Amino acid sequence: MHVDCRGECDKKIFNMALSFIGWGCMQILRATAENVLIASQIVRSGGLVIYPTDTLYGLGCDPLNVEAVKRVFKVKGERKKPLPILASGIESVEKIAFLSERAKKIAARFWPGPLTLVVPKKHALPDLVTCNAASVGVRVPKHDVAIQLIRLSNGLLVGTSANKTGAKPPRTAYEAAEQLGEEVDMILDGGPTTVGKPSTVVDLTSEKPKILREGPISLEEVLRVVE
Repeated sequence: MHVDCRGECDKKIFNMALSFIGWGCMQILRATAENVLIASQIVRSGGLVIYPTDTLYGLGCDPLNVEAVKRVFKVKGERKKPLPILASGIESVEKIAFLSERAKKIAARFWPGPLTLVVPKKHALPDLVTCNAASVGVRVPKHDVAIQLIRLSNGLLVGTSANKTGAKPPRTAYEAAEQLGEEVDMILDGGPTTVGKPSTVVDLTSEKPKILREGPISLEEVLRVVE
Protein backbone atom coordinates (compact mmCIF):
# COMPACT_ATOMS: atom_id res chain seq x y z
CA MET A 1 0.00 0.00 0.00
CA HIS A 2 1.39 3.39 -0.99
CA VAL A 3 -0.08 6.80 -0.25
CA ASP A 4 0.97 10.00 -1.96
CA CYS A 5 -1.03 13.05 -1.00
CA ARG A 6 -0.26 16.70 -1.74
CA GLY A 7 -1.79 20.15 -1.36
CA GLU A 8 -5.53 20.15 -0.80
CA CYS A 9 -5.48 16.43 -0.08
CA ASP A 10 -2.90 17.00 2.69
CA LYS A 11 -5.06 19.72 4.21
CA LYS A 12 -8.18 17.59 4.04
CA ILE A 13 -6.49 14.60 5.70
CA PHE A 14 -4.95 16.80 8.40
CA ASN A 15 -8.29 18.41 9.24
CA MET A 16 -9.99 15.01 9.34
CA ALA A 17 -7.30 13.75 11.72
CA LEU A 18 -7.73 16.72 14.03
CA SER A 19 -11.48 16.15 14.09
CA PHE A 20 -10.91 12.68 15.57
CA ILE A 21 -8.71 13.78 18.47
CA GLY A 22 -10.56 14.16 21.73
CA TRP A 23 -13.88 12.74 20.53
CA GLY A 24 -13.97 10.37 23.49
CA CYS A 25 -16.05 7.86 21.54
CA MET A 26 -15.34 4.56 19.85
CA GLN A 27 -14.48 4.97 16.16
CA ILE A 28 -13.56 1.69 14.44
CA LEU A 29 -12.54 2.17 10.82
CA ARG A 30 -11.40 -0.33 8.22
CA ALA A 31 -7.65 -0.08 7.57
CA THR A 32 -7.88 1.47 4.11
CA ALA A 33 -5.04 3.56 2.70
CA GLU A 34 -6.92 6.78 3.48
CA ASN A 35 -7.75 5.73 7.05
CA VAL A 36 -4.14 4.70 7.69
CA LEU A 37 -3.07 8.14 6.50
CA ILE A 38 -5.60 9.79 8.82
CA ALA A 39 -4.35 7.62 11.70
CA SER A 40 -0.77 8.73 11.02
CA GLN A 41 -1.83 12.37 11.16
CA ILE A 42 -3.54 11.67 14.49
CA VAL A 43 -0.27 10.22 15.78
CA ARG A 44 1.76 13.16 14.48
CA SER A 45 -0.72 15.54 16.12
CA GLY A 46 -0.31 13.94 19.54
CA GLY A 47 -3.23 11.52 19.45
CA LEU A 48 -3.63 7.83 20.27
CA VAL A 49 -4.58 5.07 17.84
CA ILE A 50 -5.19 1.35 18.06
CA TYR A 51 -3.80 -0.59 15.11
CA PRO A 52 -3.17 -4.18 13.96
CA THR A 53 0.23 -5.85 14.00
CA ASP A 54 1.41 -9.37 13.27
CA THR A 55 1.24 -10.35 16.96
CA LEU A 56 -1.56 -8.40 18.69
CA TYR A 57 -3.40 -5.09 18.35
CA GLY A 58 -1.24 -2.23 19.51
CA LEU A 59 -1.88 1.06 21.28
CA GLY A 60 0.25 3.67 19.56
CA CYS A 61 1.42 7.25 19.79
CA ASP A 62 4.49 9.28 18.86
CA PRO A 63 7.18 8.03 21.29
CA LEU A 64 8.95 11.41 21.13
CA ASN A 65 5.81 13.26 22.29
CA VAL A 66 5.92 13.20 26.09
CA GLU A 67 2.31 14.30 26.55
CA ALA A 68 1.08 11.55 24.23
CA VAL A 69 3.20 8.98 26.09
CA LYS A 70 1.72 10.14 29.41
CA ARG A 71 -1.72 9.55 27.94
CA VAL A 72 -0.76 5.99 26.91
CA PHE A 73 0.25 5.21 30.49
CA LYS A 74 -3.02 6.68 31.74
CA VAL A 75 -5.09 4.65 29.27
CA LYS A 76 -3.23 1.42 30.09
CA GLY A 77 -3.84 1.85 33.80
CA GLU A 78 -1.41 0.56 36.41
CA ARG A 79 1.45 -0.03 33.98
CA LYS A 80 4.90 0.55 35.45
CA LYS A 81 6.90 -1.15 32.69
CA PRO A 82 8.72 0.49 29.76
CA LEU A 83 6.85 0.88 26.51
CA PRO A 84 8.14 -1.05 23.48
CA ILE A 85 8.72 0.81 20.23
CA LEU A 86 7.83 -0.42 16.75
CA ALA A 87 9.82 0.88 13.80
CA SER A 88 9.51 0.84 10.02
CA GLY A 89 13.11 -0.36 9.64
CA ILE A 90 16.56 -0.50 11.20
CA GLU A 91 17.29 3.09 10.13
CA SER A 92 14.38 4.30 12.25
CA VAL A 93 15.42 2.14 15.20
CA GLU A 94 18.84 3.80 15.14
CA LYS A 95 17.21 7.19 15.75
CA ILE A 96 16.42 6.10 19.32
CA ALA A 97 18.66 3.12 20.10
CA PHE A 98 22.19 1.79 19.71
CA LEU A 99 22.43 -1.40 17.67
CA SER A 100 25.59 -3.49 18.02
CA GLU A 101 26.81 -5.68 15.19
CA ARG A 102 25.30 -8.63 17.07
CA ALA A 103 21.94 -6.88 17.29
CA LYS A 104 22.04 -6.01 13.60
CA LYS A 105 22.81 -9.62 12.73
CA ILE A 106 19.84 -10.87 14.74
CA ALA A 107 17.59 -8.16 13.32
CA ALA A 108 18.60 -9.08 9.78
CA ARG A 109 17.50 -12.66 10.44
CA PHE A 110 14.22 -12.09 12.31
CA TRP A 111 12.89 -8.66 11.29
CA PRO A 112 10.28 -7.99 10.23
CA GLY A 113 8.79 -10.45 12.68
CA PRO A 114 7.72 -11.26 16.26
CA LEU A 115 11.05 -10.58 18.00
CA THR A 116 11.63 -7.61 20.31
CA LEU A 117 15.25 -6.73 21.04
CA VAL A 118 16.14 -4.84 24.21
CA VAL A 119 19.10 -2.58 23.43
CA PRO A 120 20.68 0.60 24.86
CA LYS A 121 18.58 3.71 24.25
CA LYS A 122 19.72 7.06 22.92
CA HIS A 123 18.98 10.41 24.59
CA ALA A 124 16.57 11.26 21.78
CA LEU A 125 14.02 8.88 23.32
CA PRO A 126 12.33 10.44 26.38
CA ASP A 127 13.12 8.68 29.66
CA LEU A 128 9.38 8.48 30.35
CA VAL A 129 9.02 5.88 27.59
CA THR A 130 11.45 3.49 29.28
CA CYS A 131 10.50 4.37 32.88
CA ASN A 132 14.02 5.80 33.25
CA ALA A 133 15.70 2.57 32.12
CA ALA A 134 18.80 2.90 29.95
CA SER A 135 17.46 0.41 27.41
CA VAL A 136 14.44 0.09 25.13
CA GLY A 137 12.60 -2.78 23.44
CA VAL A 138 12.42 -2.34 19.67
CA ARG A 139 10.87 -4.34 16.85
CA VAL A 140 9.93 -4.16 13.16
CA PRO A 141 6.53 -5.87 12.73
CA LYS A 142 5.64 -8.14 9.82
CA HIS A 143 2.35 -6.49 8.94
CA ASP A 144 1.61 -4.24 5.97
CA VAL A 145 -0.85 -1.93 7.76
CA ALA A 146 1.41 -1.52 10.78
CA ILE A 147 4.46 -0.79 8.63
CA GLN A 148 2.60 1.76 6.52
CA LEU A 149 1.22 3.50 9.62
CA ILE A 150 4.64 3.59 11.27
CA ARG A 151 6.32 4.86 8.11
CA LEU A 152 3.76 7.67 7.80
CA SER A 153 4.23 8.45 11.52
CA ASN A 154 7.92 9.37 11.06
CA GLY A 155 9.14 5.79 11.36
CA LEU A 156 8.46 5.15 15.05
CA LEU A 157 5.37 4.22 17.06
CA VAL A 158 4.70 3.09 20.61
CA GLY A 159 3.85 -0.60 20.37
CA THR A 160 2.30 -1.65 23.68
CA SER A 161 -0.65 -4.03 23.45
CA ALA A 162 -4.10 -2.38 23.30
CA ASN A 163 -5.43 -3.63 26.63
CA LYS A 164 -5.67 -2.55 30.22
CA THR A 165 -2.70 -3.65 32.31
CA GLY A 166 -3.21 -7.26 33.36
CA ALA A 167 -6.11 -7.87 30.97
CA LYS A 168 -6.10 -10.18 27.95
CA PRO A 169 -4.23 -8.70 24.96
CA PRO A 170 -6.54 -8.24 21.93
CA ARG A 171 -6.33 -10.16 18.66
CA THR A 172 -9.08 -8.14 16.97
CA ALA A 173 -10.09 -4.49 16.75
CA TYR A 174 -13.32 -5.25 18.61
CA GLU A 175 -11.52 -6.93 21.49
CA ALA A 176 -9.34 -3.82 21.78
CA ALA A 177 -12.39 -1.55 21.58
CA GLU A 178 -14.05 -3.37 24.47
CA GLN A 179 -11.19 -2.34 26.73
CA LEU A 180 -9.94 0.99 25.38
CA GLY A 181 -12.46 2.19 22.81
CA GLU A 182 -13.64 5.24 24.75
CA GLU A 183 -10.09 6.40 25.52
CA VAL A 184 -8.41 6.55 22.12
CA ASP A 185 -8.88 8.70 19.04
CA MET A 186 -9.14 6.03 16.34
CA ILE A 187 -9.17 2.26 15.91
CA LEU A 188 -7.92 0.71 12.67
CA ASP A 189 -9.51 -2.64 11.90
CA GLY A 190 -7.17 -4.86 9.90
CA GLY A 191 -8.84 -8.15 10.79
CA PRO A 192 -7.59 -10.75 13.31
CA THR A 193 -3.85 -10.83 13.96
CA THR A 194 -1.92 -13.73 12.45
CA VAL A 195 0.43 -14.67 15.30
CA GLY A 196 -2.06 -14.00 18.08
CA LYS A 197 0.41 -13.81 20.97
CA PRO A 198 3.10 -11.40 22.17
CA SER A 199 6.53 -11.28 20.55
CA THR A 200 9.57 -12.94 22.01
CA VAL A 201 11.66 -10.44 24.01
CA VAL A 202 15.45 -10.89 24.12
CA ASP A 203 17.76 -8.67 26.18
CA LEU A 204 20.97 -7.80 24.33
CA THR A 205 22.34 -5.30 26.87
CA SER A 206 24.74 -7.82 28.43
CA GLU A 207 27.37 -10.13 26.98
CA LYS A 208 25.04 -13.12 26.77
CA PRO A 209 21.55 -12.74 25.23
CA LYS A 210 18.82 -13.36 27.78
CA ILE A 211 15.16 -14.11 27.14
CA LEU A 212 12.77 -11.84 29.03
CA ARG A 213 9.56 -13.18 27.51
CA GLU A 214 9.02 -16.38 25.59
CA GLY A 215 7.15 -16.15 22.31
CA PRO A 216 7.05 -17.38 18.72
CA ILE A 217 10.87 -17.30 18.34
CA SER A 218 12.97 -19.33 20.77
CA LEU A 219 16.20 -18.20 22.41
CA GLU A 220 17.91 -21.18 20.76
CA GLU A 221 16.97 -19.79 17.32
CA VAL A 222 18.42 -16.42 18.27
CA LEU A 223 21.63 -17.92 19.62
CA ARG A 224 22.19 -19.91 16.44
CA VAL A 225 22.47 -16.63 14.55
CA VAL A 226 25.26 -15.23 16.71
CA GLU A 227 27.23 -18.35 17.67
